[in-house]
Amino acid sequence: MEDFERAVLVAVNTDKMKDGECETSLAELERLLDTAGGSVFAKLVQSLDAPNHRTCIGSGKLEELSDLCKNNGIKLVIFDLELSPMQIRNIEDGIDCDVRVLDRSMLILDIFALHASSREGKLQVELAQLKYTAPRLAGKGIELSRLGGGIGTRGPGESKLETDRRHLKRREEQLLAELEDLDRGRATQRKARERSGITKVSIVGYTNAGKSTLLNRLTDAGILAEDKLFATLDPTTRKFTLPCGVEILLTDTVGFIRNLPHHLIKAFKSTLDEAVYSDIILILIDASDPEAMNQLAVTEGLLSELGASGKPTLYVYNKCDRAELGFGHLAIDPSKNSVAVSALTGEGLDELISKLEVMVQDGKSDETFIIPNSDAGIVNRLYASAEIIDIDYGSEAVTVRATVDAKTKGQYDRYRVKKEGEQNGEEDEEY
Repeated sequence: MEDFERAVLVAVNTDKMKDGECETSLAELERLLDTAGGSVFAKLVQSLDAPNHRTCIGSGKLEELSDLCKNNGIKLVIFDLELSPMQIRNIEDGIDCDVRVLDRSMLILDIFALHASSREGKLQVELAQLKYTAPRLAGKGIELSRLGGGIGTRGPGESKLETDRRHLKRREEQLLAELEDLDRGRATQRKARERSGITKVSIVGYTNAGKSTLLNRLTDAGILAEDKLFATLDPTTRKFTLPCGVEILLTDTVGFIRNLPHHLIKAFKSTLDEAVYSDIILILIDASDPEAMNQLAVTEGLLSELGASGKPTLYVYNKCDRAELGFGHLAIDPSKNSVAVSALTGEGLDELISKLEVMVQDGKSDETFIIPNSDAGIVNRLYASAEIIDIDYGSEAVTVRATVDAKTKGQYDRYRVKKEGEQNGEEDEEY
């Protein structure tokens, strides 16, 4: 039988919170703990105007927490908010036994460390750990020199975090340099995709919305898809051929979550940029979750923060096979392009593909361009902005057949062969 590490979850319900917000966030923290391999022994909630600046919770509640841990052998306490290094030290000093005190961000980092598989993912996790966790690992029981096992202590940067603090800055600079090298490689890949003219589609959404399941269903990608938060960390891109024969690139991205720490967004910027550089965004929503619309708001907010809003978007309401749960909680905007599917059973995927095909083809047309050899540089620009169908290098000119959008069509209209019945705007103006 699997040995789950028991933990006490602690939350502060402040006056600024909406009704039920504290309970919802605490339930999400419990799911995060389950993903990390732990189990909830007890939950403590205290109502305060604002978190105590010294210990987050009041002295009476801290004493209750201490007794709970001491009498039941609890070694892990997790707070559902961000703690300062001083607060962690004061809380540990106030608990009359050896415990590890983590906050929400540290738990998310631990899960990321657990699921990072690529070199880039591991470097990103380690960088985030150094920036956020290291300054907080000064309390009783988890000093840098003697990290133990268990939740909140693992990760690709584990051995590095045991290094003397004087070397942490040097390690951080090294990680940044390595990530910059990898980012340059990713940028080169993006440029190659742009030159190919293939439409790039990013699947984004709240963690556990079913993004990996959808990509697996469409492309047989073989990605690990579990009913866990942050089951996928590294982005995966696969080709998918639409019924019209046009190929597109589908990318599964890391899931979003409320209160995603800014340092984590920064550390994973190159990964999250997949959404920024995409042509179309599929926002996946877990329609079976009562918090679906709040999760959608979080996703849209993070996309805006990343600079990826305003792109052609298809809202995909997933898990429609769970109809017994009812969808009365959904406030679907009829003006938005949307579809209901089940990535697990395949229900609704034909409609999703049909809508995606319309979006990909919207405003695009097959055109022929005759480019004089003296303007041969235009050919390279067409490779970057269009899907080349055929190219013929003649003695005086290059003939290119390509699928182009309206912008590219207008930009190189002077080279374009006009179709039958189409007026030549330039000639009409000239004469």
